[in-house]
Amino acid sequence: MKTLIVEDDFTSRLLLQEILRRYGAAHVAVNGREAVEAVSAALAAGQAYDLVCLDIMMPEMDGYEALEKIRDIENTWGIQPSRGVKIFVTTALDRVKNVAQAFRELCDAYLVKPIDTATLLEELRKFELI
Repeated sequence: MKTLIVEDDFTSRLLLQEILRRYGAAHVAVNGREAVEAVSAALAAGQAYDLVCLDIMMPEMDGYEALEKIRDIENTWGIQPSRGVKIFVTTALDRVKNVAQAFRELCDAYLVKPIDTATLLEELRKFELI
């Protein structure tokens, strides 16, 4: 499994890297702009990501905008949303409006920080990533 962790908080990045590195490569982006560039470059190289763990509150470009742009890039490549990269929103925002907005932008899962390892692994299994 090839993963992109998009997180501006150092501790959160380390936690996700520690959990996910057992299952394959875990690359890092520190904001939404870097995430969009990484996803685009991976598709162009024929090495798409299997999973993107995407924080919402980040500098330069927030997670909602990055999520929308990633889905737009996939659409440009002719990739249907159900066949695209699995995007797990990872955020401290747990209000209903935040969850609803993330799913409107076509995320696959919404995980509230601090990330519970068992919950993350359950979602990975649900989407047959592990």
